[in-house]
Amino acid sequence: MVTLTLKAAGLLDVDTGTIVRPGLLRIEDDRIVGVGGTEDGEVVDLGDLVLLPGLMDMEVNLLMGGRGETGLASSVTDDPALRVLRAVGNARRTLRAGFTTVRNLGLFVKTGGYLLDVALGKAIDAGWIEGPRIVPAGHAITPTGGHLDPTMFAAFAPDVLHLTIEEGIANGVDEVRKAVRYQIKHGAQLIKICVSGGVMSLTGAPGAQHYSDEELRAIVDEAHRRGLRVAAHTHGADAVKHAVAAGIDCIEHGFLIDDEAIALMVEHGTWLVPTTRLADAMDVSKADPALQAKAAEMFPKARTSVLAAYKAGVRIAVGTDAPAIPHGRNADELVALVERGMTPIDVLRAATVRAAELIGVSDRGRLAPGLLADVIAVPGDPLADITCTRDVRFVMKGGRIHVKK
Repeated sequence: MVTLTLKAAGLLDVDTGTIVRPGLLRIEDDRIVGVGGTEDGEVVDLGDLVLLPGLMDMEVNLLMGGRGETGLASSVTDDPALRVLRAVGNARRTLRAGFTTVRNLGLFVKTGGYLLDVALGKAIDAGWIEGPRIVPAGHAITPTGGHLDPTMFAAFAPDVLHLTIEEGIANGVDEVRKAVRYQIKHGAQLIKICVSGGVMSLTGAPGAQHYSDEELRAIVDEAHRRGLRVAAHTHGADAVKHAVAAGIDCIEHGFLIDDEAIALMVEHGTWLVPTTRLADAMDVSKADPALQAKAAEMFPKARTSVLAAYKAGVRIAVGTDAPAIPHGRNADELVALVERGMTPIDVLRAATVRAAELIGVSDRGRLAPGLLADVIAVPGDPLADITCTRDVRFVMKGGRIHVKK
């Protein structure tokens, strides 16, 4: 076994919410085997940096955005091979920003039924390319004309970019069950669905519920019987209530939630991935006027709803909706959550131990013996200044060093 010691000015104990000084971690192969104590094996001296567990982003789409993306035109000009090749750069930027685990939440492009995020994750796991550990959702499941039906982004003519059930467009109980089963068959590790409209799609009111209660229950039943959780793009308060009642595990965004919806989420233990930074960062200046109007209405609410959920005790995990935030700028979401009113330690927990809980793993999220050696280092105390997470100087994933500045 290869042994090395990471030596730094301090390390974050996410459970106690303190910086332990000095920071010493002993690594053997891909695992942490000791915290504190004496140095052993090769020593990697990181000077004044502070060690943190690898961060996690619970909502990205690595197959979208990035260099060479041309927006709506890419929806009809980019073939699956080109999308995967572009995603290689997105994955590398995400890892080098300190995010060692992500959920890739749902393709909504023409792929011929291939689950590109599953393939990307396998290539990363095999060591062919650099990137975070991926929990893939395959294709997002949405009704015809619903949010993430890509024809709704540009009002394409009929049969332009026509997607199949296997690619996520599903209507009625029988079709949604088939769509879920297809994603599971080909490697999805969770299911992503669209329960309500969205900001950046021509789907009508963003809070309107798109799937019926019967369809929602069928999706949850199929996923849960196979041991998979369900994440739901949902904005409207009523749609959130129906999603929670149907057994949805995680609400993505939730910009329009009200006190009643929040109380129901607390009662059911439903997670929230608020993606609040995009309310500040998303450029809608060139969008359709109707979408600009929706953004002007919803983004101010997005800045307050997350604090209400946090104060009420909703379980929160960090997610960016990248490329709504550019790939590699994922830490901007941590900064935004602190600006909204969360404490730095709770934000860091939402990006580590809480995120690990959301994806149902116990082998990461802390700097503790026996856990995966997913470790990053930043130049400062993130409990005092969360913005230092934007300046990651060291990244280790599974005992392998990817960044050392």
